[in-house]
Amino acid sequence: MNRKRIGSGLGKLAGLCVLAGALVAGLLFPATATLGFVSNKISDQVQSTVAEMLNTGPPLMTTVTDKDGAPIAHLYDQYRVRTPPDKISQHMKDALLAIEDRRFYDHHGVDWLASLRALARNNASGSVQQGASTLTQQYVKNYLVHVVARNNKNAQREAQEQSITRKLREARIAIGLETALGKDEILRRYLDLVPFGSTIFGITAAAQAYFDTTPDKLTIPQAATLAGMVNSPTYLDPEARPDKAIERRNLVIDAMVHSEKLSKEEADRHKAVPLGLQDPVRPLQTGCVGAGPSYGFFCSFLVQHLVEKGFDLEELKVGGYRVETTLDPKITEHAKQAVEAQAPKTTPGVANTMAVVRPGKDAHEVVALVANRDYGLDKDKFETQFDLPSGVENKFGTGSVYKVFTAAAALEKGIGVDTVVDSPNTYTSRVFKGGAPSCPATGEPNTYWYCLSNHNDRYPPKMPLKQALATSPNTAFVILEEKVGLQAVVDMASKLGMRRTMATNIAGVPPDPKGAKDLRMTQAEFYASNGNASFTLGPAPSSTLELANVAATVMSGGTWCEPTPIRRVLDRDGKPVELAKSPCEQAVPEPLANALATGLSEDSKGQGTAAVSAKKAGWKRPMMGKTGTTEEYKSAAYLGATPDYAGAVQVFNDSTSPKGICVGAGAPTLCPEGNIYGGTVPAATWFDTMMKVHDGLPEKPLPQVEERFLKGDTQMKVPDVVGTELGKAKALLRDAGYEVTTVSVASDKPAGAVVDQSPRGMALRGTPVTLSVSNGSAPPPKPAAPPATTAAPAPPTPAVTPAEPGTPSPTPEPTSTVPGQPSPPTPGPTPSPTPGRSSSPAPEPTSPVPGRPSSPAPGQSSSPAPEPTSPAPGQTPTPTSGRSSFPSSKPPPPIPGPAPSPAPKESSPAPPPTS
Repeated sequence: MNRKRIGSGLGKLAGLCVLAGALVAGLLFPATATLGFVSNKISDQVQSTVAEMLNTGPPLMTTVTDKDGAPIAHLYDQYRVRTPPDKISQHMKDALLAIEDRRFYDHHGVDWLASLRALARNNASGSVQQGASTLTQQYVKNYLVHVVARNNKNAQREAQEQSITRKLREARIAIGLETALGKDEILRRYLDLVPFGSTIFGITAAAQAYFDTTPDKLTIPQAATLAGMVNSPTYLDPEARPDKAIERRNLVIDAMVHSEKLSKEEADRHKAVPLGLQDPVRPLQTGCVGAGPSYGFFCSFLVQHLVEKGFDLEELKVGGYRVETTLDPKITEHAKQAVEAQAPKTTPGVANTMAVVRPGKDAHEVVALVANRDYGLDKDKFETQFDLPSGVENKFGTGSVYKVFTAAAALEKGIGVDTVVDSPNTYTSRVFKGGAPSCPATGEPNTYWYCLSNHNDRYPPKMPLKQALATSPNTAFVILEEKVGLQAVVDMASKLGMRRTMATNIAGVPPDPKGAKDLRMTQAEFYASNGNASFTLGPAPSSTLELANVAATVMSGGTWCEPTPIRRVLDRDGKPVELAKSPCEQAVPEPLANALATGLSEDSKGQGTAAVSAKKAGWKRPMMGKTGTTEEYKSAAYLGATPDYAGAVQVFNDSTSPKGICVGAGAPTLCPEGNIYGGTVPAATWFDTMMKVHDGLPEKPLPQVEERFLKGDTQMKVPDVVGTELGKAKALLRDAGYEVTTVSVASDKPAGAVVDQSPRGMALRGTPVTLSVSNGSAPPPKPAAPPATTAAPAPPTPAVTPAEPGTPSPTPEPTSTVPGQPSPPTPGPTPSPTPGRSSSPAPEPTSPVPGRPSSPAPGQSSSPAPEPTSPAPGQTPTPTSGRSSFPSSKPPPPIPGPAPSPAPKESSPAPPPTS
């Protein structure tokens, strides 16, 4: 019996020796031996894999940094960081080799003696008791599983199957690697590649996640713990199974004694040390949620920007890039504090967003993107992943901030910032249709002229454009919109920076080819094609970032640059990566941009709509600014800039309930009828931030303005053709850029002679000029004048209503204007509503975006709340109808907080207009 067993054992051993010989033969001489056919079959695969492993590293984590180089976010599929050989503790190398491959420096990729021992032992036991793979072979296997087959479960199983073919392939690849690479490089690559549990790969990630340290500072117990894990990272997870991890760690320490890396006494001391894991184990969080509440919105915008520039999102997670951004952590901190101070993150339904951009003629760097909400996934903690400060997320619009585009278009057409414009209390356009049923009918079925009113009747009937921008009468800008043409205003919005915004539809999302007609068009197409006069009053969805970039364009001398979050991108080898860039453009001439900045410079002082917030913050620097408030007070905005920084703030309803926003004592709230204005929470947020941002910076003046953009283009003078023959008069006017209409009148002048024209003097080019032409018949004689009578004494001049304390009185009525514009009535008491007219807005439709606020209905002539300046202390601001109809007698909504003391109506100061 014993002889039979001995003979059987010797026979098996002989067979194993033959098999080992076959393996060697197959490795060294693939065209021979019994395994030659298999070797030939995989030869090409081996060569290809060796080449790939030499030239293609494993997936590496991409690191995103702020402008100073501090990490703010990490993007990865496998949490792995490349580690230089000199940054790995010698303890780590000794521990790994002691437990995994003691003869690493003696073999050439395959340890034949170990293979024979393993074959003999496993055969004797009838099961796998001992492995013989070298560290190099393990490296090959891990590469095939975690790199080549990373996203393919079937391929991963094949890479781990127990077969001679796989073992042969791994052995041949290992020999090829050892021929091309040194031992130290193979060891480094192995430690960078292998998994250490969960998404943790490589020694740098493992050292950070488990011990909050770096690989070069690992202690012997820490190194032994990690070295022990590579055999089975899930089963030996020290956080989930600490007892098993300690048992395995101590086995590694004993192996280090056997390898003569430790003495027995040292080993005993190290085995007595607790695991010492950080609690909890923290792999760096991947994605923009990991960037935290202040940087998450910026990170999200950055990732979208990189994808648009040609990066695949998957490549970002595996490429090991270093993305150095423009984010300024101090400015971001100031902005985050300001948005939360004005509207705490726990405020239901009220989002406060801010974007800050650095102006420049070569780049517009985005330095901060924040919201009062935190960036994250937990709605119960008021977190969100909507791109509140960068996307087109304000579905209700910016309000009167869009008057900036009308002013810019008017400057382009030839007027100046000192040119006087009309601002009647109420106005009915005879150019724009689409008004509410309370407006005059056009004569077409169910069609009404666009009509609107100002905040109150205290505005001068005429004022310089600069004053109109500061006090924001609605009528002045609709009249200007008529004169310059709606297409010019819409185009100007895109040119100055609202490019993505104008490319969305009126719901603030990409046009839907299958949707309703109005949702198939971009905003630019919708407003231009419908002739919707409300565009200048800002009712359309908008982006806070693009508003800030508009201000940056103006402060950059009219140079538009795409807002960028990136300074440079480096690949895993530290080499710069070229990104596709949108070239900067001269959107408007520099003199025009300089004039626009000056035209917007009065908003923060005097009667400006943001003056109260500016004064409260202590702001004294030169700047440009514009407030805005939308109909029903569902959103309000502020745009402002200095030569150093441009910023915009939008406060809007981000709930599913389309209510207004009320401000008063305490945090803003949603309410049935709002009272927020751009001069309140938005302006206060802007000044709070910018006061800190500009602290210590030298004060810079606004740019100088050319004479033409102050007083207007001298070519705007309409040729005086009175007394000229009609044909010649038409030619002169058309050559000067004016359209001509004629009316026949009785006159003693020769037939065909021009006896009058309107307008005379100055008018925008393109304005129709009406010529009164003699028909050659003398007019009837005038009746005799009645006898003179004693004139009645003039009524006493009413007392001038006092202005808000500390605020200058309104500018006296100017004496000149742009000819051809209607002359408004002298301001007086607010007229009673015309019978049949209604100031109630058209009902708002359900938002096309599920779960998001609704947007104005297509064709609805909703105007924003015109911008009353912030009220005097203790005074209730009077809201405006702000709609495309004349004012109603409806009382203003109450303001939360203590009720103000009533004042006699006759002596109440006019609420300084706020947007």
